[in-house]
Amino acid sequence: MYKIIMKISRLLIFAFLLVSCFLSAQTKEVLFTIDNHAFYTDEFIRVYNKNLDLVKDDSQKDLDKYLELFLGYKLKVEKANKLGLQNGTTYQNELKSYRNQLSKNYLNDSKVTNELVREAYERMQQEVRASHILILVDEGASPEDTLKAYTKVLDIKKRLEAGEDFISVAQQFSEDPSVKENNGDLGYFSAFRMVYTFENAAFNTNVGQISKPFRTRFGYHIVKVVDKRVNRGEVTVAHIMIVKQNDAAQNEKAKTTIDDIYKKIQQGESFETLAQQFSEDKSSAPKGGVLQRFGSGQLSSEVFENVAFGLNDKNQISVPFESQFGWHIVKLIEKHPVRLFDEMKVELEEKIRKDERSMLITNSLAKTMRAKYKVTKDVKLLAKIKAVVTDEFYSQTWVAPEKNKDANGTILIINNDKKVNSKLFIDFIASKQKANIKTRPVSKLVDELFEKFIDEQLMAYYNENLENEFPEFKNVMDEYRDGLLLFDLMEKEIWNRAKNDTIGLQDFFQKNSKNYQWKKRYNVDILSSTDKKIVEKAQKFLAKGKSLDYIKEQLNKDGKVNVMSKSGLYEEDYDVLSNFQNLSKGVTNIIAKDQYFFVVNVTDTKPAGVKELSECKGKVISDYQQFLENNWVDELKSEFTIKINTDVFSKVKNQLKN
Repeated sequence: MYKIIMKISRLLIFAFLLVSCFLSAQTKEVLFTIDNHAFYTDEFIRVYNKNLDLVKDDSQKDLDKYLELFLGYKLKVEKANKLGLQNGTTYQNELKSYRNQLSKNYLNDSKVTNELVREAYERMQQEVRASHILILVDEGASPEDTLKAYTKVLDIKKRLEAGEDFISVAQQFSEDPSVKENNGDLGYFSAFRMVYTFENAAFNTNVGQISKPFRTRFGYHIVKVVDKRVNRGEVTVAHIMIVKQNDAAQNEKAKTTIDDIYKKIQQGESFETLAQQFSEDKSSAPKGGVLQRFGSGQLSSEVFENVAFGLNDKNQISVPFESQFGWHIVKLIEKHPVRLFDEMKVELEEKIRKDERSMLITNSLAKTMRAKYKVTKDVKLLAKIKAVVTDEFYSQTWVAPEKNKDANGTILIINNDKKVNSKLFIDFIASKQKANIKTRPVSKLVDELFEKFIDEQLMAYYNENLENEFPEFKNVMDEYRDGLLLFDLMEKEIWNRAKNDTIGLQDFFQKNSKNYQWKKRYNVDILSSTDKKIVEKAQKFLAKGKSLDYIKEQLNKDGKVNVMSKSGLYEEDYDVLSNFQNLSKGVTNIIAKDQYFFVVNVTDTKPAGVKELSECKGKVISDYQQFLENNWVDELKSEFTIKINTDVFSKVKNQLKN
């Protein structure tokens, strides 16, 4: 879904969001035509109403201007269809993928879903720490192998009930490869962290107790619940990070840097300011090191999580510590308990759709479909199919007959309009051989599979007819369809053209060079400290031509970091440089800003002037794209024949105003 939103939002025309909107009773009339293709008032009114509260520019609420936007949008879609972009394989696959994603909102049993959501939320109040013993067995294993694994896990259960140590038994018998490292200990987890069957066993077993053997797709398990604790919730922290280096000497330097920063914090300097100046996490440094809130297991570093959750008091700061990514200092901003049910409901529903729990919903929905749609079976044809399925099914060697006139025909009719050929059912039977179904005799097996096949076909029929069942689904699919076409068209006609048209890009750059200017720049060393006397000493050293390493060696003594520096080529308004008057080569005077004192050594200056295209190519391409798009609609208006029904539009305006 994220990919859908990112693509379509780039079009800057309509916000394609799945929301309901109020539609006034209206008569559907032709609003305008493009090459005799009619576009109707109901779509215009619906889209206008839906976007009315989303647009920030009041001019876009003007109906005449909005009609221009809508017409321009439809012109581009017509151009895409004219070029045949709707027939592209990539486009068709993406549209199918988007429909599958969208349809999940409708392939749902609300009662069962709500029960599962409530159960998941209640479980999320806790974190369970459990150990397990696993005996591997494939889902499609033979009855002999399955029995062998089950017998083995029962023997292990007896050992545990007799008092043998769980860890010792796990080390001896568990077939989980990680047992050598963790003795079967899986750590703490909450809902959705394990497969649903495993989660059920863990949450339904008391602390200190051992579960009954149960099966997942991995094999048979026995779980011992070691502890249950209140969910730690989420936490917001800020951090300062120095990236770990591969070179040992450079990594030692990184550790020295983080230690120096920690000493400055202990000396009373601002955590946020130090993060802005020195943290190498580029995404959080400008925000004073603040990270997005997170919960247990959401970060890639357990070490970082444990330090963060280990801080108890607001603004408490950790000592420097190392993760697999680098060195950190963490400051606690706020702790967040598990959110309220209403705040998490939508998120939990989405997780359930991706979880094994979804099968419970599917089975329940299938029952609803049986009541909703009329199903007609050909019992005689079913009997003929039974005659061609043999016991080879159980050994997974049965091959469906390629040609069999007796077993060919319509075996199923749904709602009097969808006919299902028997070949689909025969192929369905063949595909289920690896499922290790034990039902005997074969005739009973076929009956059982036929009922599952009916459920599958009913769900498919329901899915295929969502546009007829739900007008809002059809509307959103139409918008997705047009939006994807428009994205492909824009990529072909505008974005790629702007990137590849080197002559046009150069010409655009030269005509608009005033928009791509460097400000005056300075090559500088910036030294800072909270102690003015330290900066004064640094200023004298700079005046004598001393190096930065020399200055730090002289001023950072007795374990104290009194002065820090950074160097580079910056524009005149960069950070503290804007506070200096009349910068020129040499050492500046001392200024104060935000409890810090600064002195700058200017080693070189570069005058203001026009940038080279290579120095601002990304911005120029973006501007060139916008330029091309702005002129594009006028070109399309001359390519297509447009007729606007002004009388109908007047009625639309009166209706919307009232």
